[in-house]
Amino acid sequence: MTMTMSAETKTAAPGGVLPEEWALRVDLAAAYRLVALHGWDDLIFTHLSARVPGPEHYFLINDYTLMFEEITASNLVKIDLDGNKVGDAPGAVNRAGFVIHSAIHAAREDAQAVIHLHTPHGQAVSAMKEGLLPHTQTAMIAHHDVAYHDHEGIADALDERERIVADLGERNALILRNHGTLTVGSSVAEAFLRMYFLERACEAQVLMLSAGRGALNEPPAEAVETVKAQARSPQARMIAEHVAWPALRRKLDRIDPSYRD
Repeated sequence: MTMTMSAETKTAAPGGVLPEEWALRVDLAAAYRLVALHGWDDLIFTHLSARVPGPEHYFLINDYTLMFEEITASNLVKIDLDGNKVGDAPGAVNRAGFVIHSAIHAAREDAQAVIHLHTPHGQAVSAMKEGLLPHTQTAMIAHHDVAYHDHEGIADALDERERIVADLGERNALILRNHGTLTVGSSVAEAFLRMYFLERACEAQVLMLSAGRGALNEPPAEAVETVKAQARSPQARMIAEHVAWPALRRKLDRIDPSYRD
């Protein structure tokens, strides 16, 4: 398994933690802080995860008792695919978070990071029959990669995992109907940038529908296909990993670098 890390994540690991895992912890803690900074958090009730390098399918997730602005590299909790803690880290794990994230980490080798949110705009679009509309450039970046999963209640039943995985398929974004949004990526950076575009698209959709569905300008089909191809290009991934993510990390460092602790 290959984990792509930005140069800025190569910080010294504390004793007992491999450098690769520590770099991942720092990136995931940064993503939690950025979710809070963007106002996407929902008290303590959503979750981000990242798979630890190695064959065991262990993954890191937040301590359910902490607000997102309190998350640090060291207080992330490592668990296995059965929800058992690995090591002696304190804290609790959200049952729904375990169900959703374990499903995807077990089924998708390429899904190294998973982000799930309950933002007002994401929930609003999740409740719309048409789902995400490709009516803005930002929506076109996300639209082709979005799948849908029907609401089954708070995700605490293990048998829902197979349906989440089946509905996601090979796509990298999932709108959970009447619930929220989810993205996956080969790195924390990639999952975060996908969520950024998805959430911005949902926000724009809520705003543009104030004009009424019939008043919207339909984008040319060829433009939608062009943006789809551009969003799938190697350059797009390079920008996420090596341009946008390091810039976001520098912003966090200026505001509060304690996520690295």
